Amino acid sequence: MNGIVFIEIGKFAQSQLGEQTWREVVRLAGVPSRIYYRVADYPDQEAMALLSALAKALNQPLGDVQENLGEFITPDLLRMARFWIRPEWKTLDLVANTEATIHELLRAETSRTDPPRLRCERTGPDELVVTYDSARRLCRLARGIVRGVARHYAEQVVIQEPSCMLKGDAACRLTVKCQPR
Repeated sequence: MNGIVFIEIGKFAQSQLGEQTWREVVRLAGVPSRIYYRVADYPDQEAMALLSALAKALNQPLGDVQENLGEFITPDLLRMARFWIRPEWKTLDLVANTEATIHELLRAETSRTDPPRLRCERTGPDELVVTYDSARRLCRLARGIVRGVARHYAEQVVIQEPSCMLKGDAACRLTVKCQPR
């Protein structure tokens, strides 16, 4: 997993718990205490260990922590991707175009970055169905990112998940509906 994810986990954890408690979470996760670099890749298991230890420290379910992390990291992700995002886009447009404009470019880079595969279908002017597929099974993180994108555009979304990899389905299907303000 790319170092950006680890940097963001640390920022999120410190915002929730403070720097000292974050250091303790790292120790309890059993991972090396190190500086993460954006241009480097690290083991997926290390990220999962950090997230699990963080969930325990926050006394929250792991899925909730992942979703809150997704929303928290969205402003930084949007800044990093700003050259690929069209100014006229809103929430559903950005989500619908993430695979072609961001994920495919990330996969083409020299790192081993492997973002999830997204297939999107506009089912109405205010509705999008996203099929999420990743061996990492971080669909809750994806849900949080969608919420963060909606917040960025000052829109409200309702997300339903009729199928989920965490429940044994082959892929996750997220139905994202923009609600009038």
